[in-house]
Amino acid sequence: MSVPDVDRVLVVIGRTRHKMVVAEIELAAARGWPFIELRLDFLSKAVEFKRLVPYKKGPWVATLRRPQDGGRYPGNEEDRQAILRQAIVAGCFEWVDLETDIAETIRRFGTVKRIVSYHNMTETPANLDEIYARMLRQDADVVKIAVMAKTPADVAKILKLQREATKPTVAFGMGELGFLTRFTALKYGAPFIYAAFNRERTIAPGLPSIDDLKTTYPVRSIDADTYFLGVVGDPIAHSLSPVLHNHMLLRTRTNALYVPLRVPKDELAEAVKAFDALPIRGYSVTMPHKEDAAKLAQEADAFTQASQASNVLVRKADGTFAAFNTDHTAAVETLKHYLGTHAREDGTFPALAQLDVLILGSGGVARAIAHGLHSEGSHLTIAARDMDKGHTLAAEVHCKAIDWQGRHNVRCDVLINCTPIGMHPNVDAAPVHHSFLQPGMIVFDTVYTPETTLLIREAKARGAGVITGVEMFVRQAARQFELFTGKAPDLDKMREVVRKAMSPIVKALEQEAEDAEKGN
Repeated sequence: MSVPDVDRVLVVIGRTRHKMVVAEIELAAARGWPFIELRLDFLSKAVEFKRLVPYKKGPWVATLRRPQDGGRYPGNEEDRQAILRQAIVAGCFEWVDLETDIAETIRRFGTVKRIVSYHNMTETPANLDEIYARMLRQDADVVKIAVMAKTPADVAKILKLQREATKPTVAFGMGELGFLTRFTALKYGAPFIYAAFNRERTIAPGLPSIDDLKTTYPVRSIDADTYFLGVVGDPIAHSLSPVLHNHMLLRTRTNALYVPLRVPKDELAEAVKAFDALPIRGYSVTMPHKEDAAKLAQEADAFTQASQASNVLVRKADGTFAAFNTDHTAAVETLKHYLGTHAREDGTFPALAQLDVLILGSGGVARAIAHGLHSEGSHLTIAARDMDKGHTLAAEVHCKAIDWQGRHNVRCDVLINCTPIGMHPNVDAAPVHHSFLQPGMIVFDTVYTPETTLLIREAKARGAGVITGVEMFVRQAARQFELFTGKAPDLDKMREVVRKAMSPIVKALEQEAEDAEKGN
């Protein structure tokens, strides 16, 4: 395929006022993003081409999208096509975007290149291959296909189209489920992908922003040899795994990209099968899929077998998966580190085998931690909202399970929250009443978004010792990274990246990414 000579990221700017369009054009160019799509359909007044020209620093794409194609142009079709023709002859656009149904009505003019596009905001059509075949005959420099991905099968269909494209093609799935395909497009030869200038303005479902690309997804290094890793869960948008793993991939000079993959409950096996079209070399696994991941793998480490829960799947040479559990070692190491640095009043350091531990929850994280602490000799109690699962886990680790309502009646040295209570966006919730928390108790919250949960805040206020989810998150992610790449990452650097990622000041993370690219 002959690929047009353009930047790999086409920055989308859509504002209602010319003044704000100009401001974003200047900022985008100053930040190193000169290739810009101007969404003329966002403007509330008639387009003033001459007003925009003085601010041009790179190639521009003119787009005037209809509502049925995800746009905002309120006028009639005749007027819309007239404006598109004006844009083509205005002399300030190198590219024009034309929907497939008008591509033969508006002819090629001068040196202006043509993006012939198809948008489906509701589904991935069954006849996608037929639509693409027709578009290949429409005098396009680039074919663009944007469809809504609702199922793993939709993702597989899009990946197939990307892989078999015979002309420069930008094809991707919109929405959370299709997020992966926005990046795989580059692996399979797309000349560019799209990114919003402003992450606060919704241009299209699942469209990343240039801040996302700057801090989290180093797309300019993607090539045909790039392999992919992912984190599967639902919800998944809050996960810090992509920013952490991608920074470490950069620092270790690993040609891979790590992406979030929203997979609804009970659909893990179907999703992994669909993603085999890529294929993805490994998955981090989070709620609610840890137990399903253990069942999906053809072989498993000892703790996965014992806990029947896995948070890592690694693809083997024969295409099957090996399952691992890094939660148990991360939790045990985190607790041992805390105990080894916090002496009792008599100067001694307690051992895990001496402690009574109350575990809240009976899901994948709780299972891994319970088995890990059982192997250390800790005295455990499981408080579960699902008593069947609670009793099953308790039987495995030879301890007592109690009803969730009875959790406040248990005496413990260590409280470990393995539920999602307190996780973003439900940050005003806590798994126990603050009166349960006592001075000298150790409170360990495995939730890491936010790091300082309501439980952690209340524990500090009551004089308890606290361990946040960040330490466990970093330690389990480090082991995952080693399983994925064979390289041991820097734990201190990982902690630094995670805390910067949770900071509202994104500039620090941008600098971190730039340093990683330069090898600093």
